[in-house]
This record gives sequence, C-alpha cells and structure tokens, in this order.
Amino acid sequence: MEIKVFQKTQRDLAAIINLIIDTYWEDEIDESKMIELIQKLYAANTNKFKKEGIYTTILRQQCGKRRLEVVDQVIHQDIVRG
Repeated sequence: MEIKVFQKTQRDLAAIINLIIDTYWEDEIDESKMIELIQKLYAANTNKFKKEGIYTTILRQQCGKRRLEVVDQVIHQDIVRG
C-alpha cells in the first residue's frame, strides 16, 4: 500500500488514516505495515495531528474514537508485539 506521507490538510490526513486503519481491519494489510504507515504519517504531519496535546477537531470528527485509539497506541508505541 503506497500513500503520500505529506498531507496537505487535516481532512486529507484524516481520510488517509481512515483508509489505512480500515484496510488493516479488513485484513488487507498486516499489523506491522499499518504501524509503519501511521508512524510515517505522524512524523511528517505532527502539527496536523494534535493541537495543545489533543487530537484536532477535524481528526476527531473524521476518524472517530476507535480509529484514534489505534493511532494513539501506535504513536505512543503501547502495542506489544508477539
């Protein structure tokens, strides 16, 4: 799965996050690929992810709680790999 790492807007970022996580949930990519893509997005677009320590309103509205929980675990490396 190829994605543009640098996103133009928060809405574009939300759309690609949704695509990555939905693709993972549908078993079309594996967990390590999903983690790698989310980490790349976060590294390249940190200012579009959070403002003052919380996810931006657009990301919260567009991605939803469940997807952002996955993102949160990935960017904080709370996932136990087995």
